[in-house]
Amino acid sequence: MAKTTISCPQCKQPIVAEITRIFDAAEDPQAKQILLSGAYNLVQCPHCGYRGQAPTPLVYHDPDKELLLTFFPPELNVPVNQQQQMIGPLINQVMEKQPPEKRKAYFLNPETMLTRQRLAERILEEDGVTPEMLKEQQDRLSFLQRLAGVTVEARPEVIRQEEELVDEQLLLILQRLIQSAAAAGEEESAKVLVELQQQILENTEFGQKILHQAQEQQAAMDALEQASKAGLTREALLDLIIDAAESEIRLVTLVSMARSGLDYSFFQLLTDRMQHASGEQQAQLMALRDKLLEMTHEIDQAIKEQEDLAGQLLDKILAEENIEEATLQALPGINEVFLEVLRARIQAARKADDQEQLKKLQQVAGAIQKVSAPGANIELIEALIQAKDVDAIRAVLEENAEEITDEFSQFLYSLLSQTQAQEGRQDMVEKLQQVYRQVLRFTMKRNLEKAD
Repeated sequence: MAKTTISCPQCKQPIVAEITRIFDAAEDPQAKQILLSGAYNLVQCPHCGYRGQAPTPLVYHDPDKELLLTFFPPELNVPVNQQQQMIGPLINQVMEKQPPEKRKAYFLNPETMLTRQRLAERILEEDGVTPEMLKEQQDRLSFLQRLAGVTVEARPEVIRQEEELVDEQLLLILQRLIQSAAAAGEEESAKVLVELQQQILENTEFGQKILHQAQEQQAAMDALEQASKAGLTREALLDLIIDAAESEIRLVTLVSMARSGLDYSFFQLLTDRMQHASGEQQAQLMALRDKLLEMTHEIDQAIKEQEDLAGQLLDKILAEENIEEATLQALPGINEVFLEVLRARIQAARKADDQEQLKKLQQVAGAIQKVSAPGANIELIEALIQAKDVDAIRAVLEENAEEITDEFSQFLYSLLSQTQAQEGRQDMVEKLQQVYRQVLRFTMKRNLEKAD
């Protein structure tokens, strides 16, 4: 993305803008999502106030699918022969970046897309999207593109007109686009998409439901935090849960966060309360006890599944010839559950005096310990990976500012490089890229503040 001078689409005055003309999936994994979102090449004219997409020739390239697409905006009113002269150098740029063995015949026959909609459809077709799925996807993308192209004041009306499109799928698409734009450094596009997300939530029934759920979850977390400051006892936890019984969301949040406190003694305390109650209150406490037992069982089942997956990952590492290297490659999947399984295996091997197994397990522990030295904080990396969005990542960085050193950045880059080399890890690669970009910006900002 380079700054260049273009004419404002509305008043035709020259303005400086950041314009992307080549979307190459070989160079940027987020290229496809950004192009599909329509939130690219967004400009704001200082002369007339125009805010929207700058029309410009585009080239999309996906070498894995041998797909090369071109689009020339008809509103530019450029003759076909001149269009080819302008598109040709862009295609040459793409081809020149490919190694000789990958410069195949499809470069000589790019597909010309006559509309932006057809460009998006063609990209999605290659992903195996059915016509029905394609229409649903395109309807949602077109909706987001329309929203991005109108003023902030006009958006509520557009949202109301298309409210039937607002569902979980739309919000998932939007969240993924926000993450992709942020990871690619498209700050203006990410800002616009976040604005769209907030307005969609505020102006639709489905969005209000999501906001209500978030508020209920936050209320439960705040109540638990306050109780913890005063010293969280089983009696206090029981009072919180009884107060939250009318709200399914608050109840689920409290139980999931305080599962370890819902032990035999807790349920004994609840039974005592139930026995001393009568009538409707006793019936409510009985129903609450049954619900809590069901919820804790489901949580325990989920934990068991996580432990099984961690055990499978550990077995896979132990089966490798180079255990230390295998451990390093598996770092993105190593979390607290994995470490608990590893500790349990080490204890079991010692108890059984299985020296061969113990040696291998200690190699795994040693490899983790090496990267857990200063500059390679595994818990911090896990917290950053689990952060749901850019704001959450920044909050984690602020809370752990002292840990964000040059060594930490170098280790994170090494981890990103290792993950990129693994097949089937694209989601993790994208998340690590997002985290790494935010770490770089955090350290640059801190360095500038120190210089001042």
